[in-house]
Amino acid sequence: MTESPSDDLAFLPLGGTGEIGMNFNLYRCRERWLAVDCGIGFAGPALPEAEILVPDPGFIAARREALLGLVITHAHEDHLGAVAHLWPRLRCPVYATPFAAAMLRRKLAEAQLLAEVTLHIVPPGGEIALAPFRLRLIPVAHSIPEAQALAIETPAGLILHTGDWKLDPTPLVGPPTDEAALAALGERGVLAMICDSTNAMVEGHSGSEADVRRNLAALIRDMTGRIAVTCFASNVARVESIALAARAAGRSVALVGRSLRNLDAAARAAGYFATLPPFLPEDAAEEIPDDNLLILVTGSQGEARSALARIAADTHPRIALGESDTVLFSSRVIPGNERAIGLVQDNLVRRGVRVMTEADHMVHVSGHPARDELRRLYRLVRPRYAVPVHGEWRHLTAHAELAREMGARPILIEDGDVLGLAPGEPEVIESAPVGRLAVEGKRLVPLAGAVMAARRQMLREGVVVASIAVDQAGRLRGRAQISAPGLLAPDDQEMATLTDEFVATLADLPPALRQDETGLIDAARAALRRVLGRRLQKRPPVEIHVLRV
Repeated sequence: MTESPSDDLAFLPLGGTGEIGMNFNLYRCRERWLAVDCGIGFAGPALPEAEILVPDPGFIAARREALLGLVITHAHEDHLGAVAHLWPRLRCPVYATPFAAAMLRRKLAEAQLLAEVTLHIVPPGGEIALAPFRLRLIPVAHSIPEAQALAIETPAGLILHTGDWKLDPTPLVGPPTDEAALAALGERGVLAMICDSTNAMVEGHSGSEADVRRNLAALIRDMTGRIAVTCFASNVARVESIALAARAAGRSVALVGRSLRNLDAAARAAGYFATLPPFLPEDAAEEIPDDNLLILVTGSQGEARSALARIAADTHPRIALGESDTVLFSSRVIPGNERAIGLVQDNLVRRGVRVMTEADHMVHVSGHPARDELRRLYRLVRPRYAVPVHGEWRHLTAHAELAREMGARPILIEDGDVLGLAPGEPEVIESAPVGRLAVEGKRLVPLAGAVMAARRQMLREGVVVASIAVDQAGRLRGRAQISAPGLLAPDDQEMATLTDEFVATLADLPPALRQDETGLIDAARAALRRVLGRRLQKRPPVEIHVLRV
């Protein structure tokens, strides 16, 4: 890719534009780069071969000497969850507010990177000077504390990067969105607004967290039996609302699930939950009478290994729910998770548990702006150009139509598009390579690479492994052993037939070929594939193990 002239300004999303999650954005000015957010995504049912995904940082990793820093807008996983995975390739300073820094420290410590990463804590509403960029943080309401929009000043113009936001006059934790600061930007003149599109298809207003708090208190007050509430584990205001409702109803709160325990620790370290007593550990729940217990549990999206999924399947080691108990889903369904959530809810109902959701009770509001809030933002900021991000194409397109109605010129791009914002009229000037990496423990595996391709094939076709013993003269010894997990059971009669045909094929190979290690493996693999295709009409991956005796 051609490097920039000294007076240009460009925006490049490597993740999060044209998709939900994996937000990873870059700005370029005077041949220096600034990164904003670095998040994970979840593979979902469409990609069963993987679970957690991160954007491929290869493009900026190759230019990391020019990377001034990584700024985190807020502590949601889709904005900071990939930092510990990708920082070894970036090796730049990281900037975050106190709460986001508390969440990030735990992740860096788990990855044994805490001592290596230079982590600068910036107060909400603070400033960051990374010439030629100068950033001012603008507090915005969201479903997590200390969410910040970024006013990015450059020699070529002023950019507003909204991050995730909404207009909530009573967000309960943290201040409302600083509309006065946004209006002041509008007075100065905003070249472009890079803006959240998650709810751009939703008319009206996203709703207030205060309304949810009142409704939760009313619902929980009148319930009997055990109550379990699940919500997004990062929603500090919602967790506080649930805890306050429990206290008013005379119930103790037990935390069940690792992500909730991490949130509790980070929130208290940053000064939140100061009025709440310590939550109970899950092993203390058995000691509390049912009518005096509320369980705050992870698993709102039906994650198979989550605490709620195990409770619903009656496989959790400590927590059980049944007749007269209630599970309240204080969350929305993320598209793609409908089936998994439905399975958890079915399992709960089968056990006699009453299930309550946002579909029938006011127990959740979104942390993202609906169309009336977007219109209000455009009236305040009055950007010359609008760049919808943080959404799939239907969200981006709906946002672009709204921006045009509000007098801004919309520019639709997707991951990998290098949008030149100055000099001249904005346009896509180049493209950068993009990709997704699957998180495999401490490894990052290309989703489009050979490992994941083989795994996809195994999911469709199974895998077959054959072991044969051959002496130095090339004679077969003993009987070949074949295993076919995901394809044939060990006691399947077809297995014996496959083995006999495979051995017969090997016996017909020339002795000289059977003495050559590489030649024998290649010939045996081809032979086994032919047998499998003929007998089962399948072409699974095939592995051959040769033991020389």
